[in-house]
Parts: sequence; C-alpha cells; structure tokens
Amino acid sequence: MKVSDRKTWLSRISEIVPIAALLGVGLPLLLFAHIAEEVGEGETRGFDQALMLALRAGDPADPIGPRWFEAAVVDVSALGGLAVLALVTLFAAGYLLVLKKWGAAGLLLAATFGGATLSEGLKLGFARPRPDLVAHIVETTSMSFPSGHAMLSAVTYLTLGALMARAQERQRVKTYILSAAILLTLLIGASRVYLGVHWPTDVLAGWCLGAAWAMLCWAVAARLGQAPLPQS
Repeated sequence: MKVSDRKTWLSRISEIVPIAALLGVGLPLLLFAHIAEEVGEGETRGFDQALMLALRAGDPADPIGPRWFEAAVVDVSALGGLAVLALVTLFAAGYLLVLKKWGAAGLLLAATFGGATLSEGLKLGFARPRPDLVAHIVETTSMSFPSGHAMLSAVTYLTLGALMARAQERQRVKTYILSAAILLTLLIGASRVYLGVHWPTDVLAGWCLGAAWAMLCWAVAARLGQAPLPQS
C-alpha cells in the first residue's frame, strides 16, 4: 500500500471510529434503559417466569439435566465471580505492566473496577429482589438487577479479548479470540438463570450495560490520545 493510500485509509477509519463508538455505547444503553423500565413496570414478569420454569424438570428445586451438568454450570458461573475477575484483571494488568504497556493496563483496571462500582451502585438503586420462583443452586447475597456476573464478565473478558486480538496479525486469530470472549460472557450470564439466582432480564440488562461500559472506556482512552493496545 502506498503511503498516500495508507494516509487516506487511516483518515477514513478515524472518521468512522467516533460514530462506531457512539453506536456501541448508545444502543446498549438504550436497550438497558428499556429493560429497566419494563422491569420497573412489571411487564417482564411473564417472560422471566416462563424462561426460568422452562429450565426446571417439574420440580422448582431441580434444574434440567444430569448432576454433572449442573456442577459444570456452577463452575462456569464462578468464572464471572468478583474474586475470579479481580484475580484475572490483576494478573493481566501485571503482565501488561511488565511489558510497559501502561495504557493497556490502565484501561483494563479502569474498565473492570469502575464497572464493579457501577454494578453495585445500580443494584442498590433498583433494589430488585432475587428470584423466589425456583430454588437457588448457589448462594447469593446482593440484589438482583442488573446481573453483576453478566455485566462484569462482559467488561473484563471483552476488554481482554480486544487487547489480545489487537496484538494478532491474522484475522482468523482475531476472530477466534473475540468469539471466545463473547461466548464465555454469554455462558456465564446464562448460567445465572439456570442456577436460579437471576431473572433473565437481569442478565440481559447486565450484558447491555457491560458492553456499553467496555466501549465507553475504549472511547475515553482513544479520546485522551492513549494507545492502550499492545502492538505485535
């Protein structure tokens, strides 16, 4: 590619990025606001109840599937726990600091711990009780809306996935990494409904807010002129 063509291409990309960032933040936030409004008005109760009961084998205390599958779902759910995400974030940030990737480390820490603070604040604000329709397979202590596991796994794993993908040259490798991060986020959120500790709309709201928060952190970093992504 010629130098002039490269400059033109980069110029076009720089014009598209702010629009993409705006859509990436705005659309999930609008969807989150819509879900929150519907939850507040009680319009989602039928949907929530139907989906949760569909995951039970007739007995509210017995999720569908064999015991080994239930145990596996518990393990998947733990990957979105605060302790696990904090350790993953700290180890990953430490690795980036060793490589002197100050911007990338700062972005990861700000996204994860800022998202955790936002999640807890919203839980207290909405104060939605945990589901009482089925038995809880794992113990919980906080409020229900939005799902902290869904939101924080989206923030942490999507941010890590983007950092790892940016360091790769092959498109298929980038696609694999980002797809794995998205799939892991979806599995963690779905596990919370299966285990009976979150309404489905809690998880949907958590995914929306987590995606919006992650994109907002990237947009702010770009606006401040940071280059947080490791280069290959």
